[in-house]
Amino acid sequence: MTAAPAGAASERLPMRTKLGFGLGGAAETVVLYSVSSFALLFYSQVLGVPAHMVGLALSASLILDALSDPVVGSISDRTRSRWGRRHPYLFAAAIPIGVTGWAIFSPPQGLDHTGLLVWLTLSVILMRQAMTFFYVPHLALGAELSPHYTERSKVMGYFSFFNWAGGSLTTIMALRLFFPSTPEYPRGLMNPGPWPSYAIAIGVVTSVCLLASAWLTKDRIPFLPKAPEGTKLFSFSEFFGDIGKALRNINYVWLLAAYFFVALMIGLREGLRLYAATFYWDLSSETLSWFVLGSLAGYLSAFYFAPRLHGRIDKKRTIMISALAYAVIPPIPLVLGMMGILSPSTPGLAPILIAFAAVQYGAISVLQISVMSALADIADENELKFGVRQEGVLYATRTLAGKIDHAIGIALAGAVITLIQFPRDARTHADVPADVLFDLALWDSVLAAIPGVIAVGFYALYGINRESYERTRAALEERRAAAAAASSAPTRTAPDGGLAPAPAE
Repeated sequence: MTAAPAGAASERLPMRTKLGFGLGGAAETVVLYSVSSFALLFYSQVLGVPAHMVGLALSASLILDALSDPVVGSISDRTRSRWGRRHPYLFAAAIPIGVTGWAIFSPPQGLDHTGLLVWLTLSVILMRQAMTFFYVPHLALGAELSPHYTERSKVMGYFSFFNWAGGSLTTIMALRLFFPSTPEYPRGLMNPGPWPSYAIAIGVVTSVCLLASAWLTKDRIPFLPKAPEGTKLFSFSEFFGDIGKALRNINYVWLLAAYFFVALMIGLREGLRLYAATFYWDLSSETLSWFVLGSLAGYLSAFYFAPRLHGRIDKKRTIMISALAYAVIPPIPLVLGMMGILSPSTPGLAPILIAFAAVQYGAISVLQISVMSALADIADENELKFGVRQEGVLYATRTLAGKIDHAIGIALAGAVITLIQFPRDARTHADVPADVLFDLALWDSVLAAIPGVIAVGFYALYGINRESYERTRAALEERRAAAAAASSAPTRTAPDGGLAPAPAE
């Protein structure tokens, strides 16, 4: 791997770089959060498409998207250009993502259920394929901005915090600006009128922020690792070789296995979250918008504490604790609801739920920061072992596993809505039978937590710590110094006119 120019890459990153990198995470979240949170509700409850069919369409798009992730990662890792390995794709993908994001929530008038399902499937597939060309190089960029153990955690902290900002902006825009409660639609998300305007808003915001992120980080291009001279262009034989190198790192395999179960839990919860909030807890759009406060508290806490926890108790323990907290704490209110302790009429219900939301978002943010930072450490191990840096492939293969499993979770969420016979014409809590609400709560709490608990066991097998990281970095620096010395060693002309090696000193 060609090293970056000395000096600048080893210094603390400027705030502009961290903010620019984080802004890309915010923009990604605007459109991805809209799809994961609103698409099932919009197409099933507003447009009347059967929920299990919507779930299958969303899942199919995720699976196709997942399969392309490692391909794009390998292409990006092998790219040689004056814009580096990542930025050509960041700039190219920004506009297509915004356009396809708009299309998802603005289907043509007059389509029947089959037509709507086809439109949803195609538009989400195109959006996710375009997003792959931003998301995968963007994550890889974050891993290589800094070589330092905790500075990497800080970079991923900005990414996680801006993820929150993007989701919160989307929540506020949707629930306060576009879908407020009205006499005709007391649950504003059921109002079909504002959806086209909302579609335009998320498309414009996403594209502008993605372009800004690419622009604000382009000054780091000279300091980033480059593909070596003579790197072969992408081919499927080279691609499978890249995947094989990644999977030969057992620490990477454990993270993949754990993420499989975490993503299953997230997919199921995301698909059912608005159903539980709207119909189980009977919360209005205005009340739901206040949950931004809980997520703000959680993400700010994670932004501050995650790097410090990595320095104090290391990344592995941080990962295990945050994964367990995310699995078992968020379901507690629903469990209390099933026990009859909490109900929509409980005084102070909203603050209670917001407090649990703070813990939920804090735990998942710490987990995200920690795992993303750990993947950069794995990239060091693979460079030492194979002589190549594989940030693109490492992050993309992880997202492949996660997206396939997330797709299963979303499909399962749609199947659950059908399985529990959730009424398609329900508009409020009163429209849903009590036994259906109980089943909804059971799936969104106890059953959804099981994969998360399993994930903790796999995270416990992860083996990189601060000491092993330091040994790997020292070995890499020694190898790079030797390579630099060899490339700069003087030569002399041999008697036959050829080049002879310089004498040893």
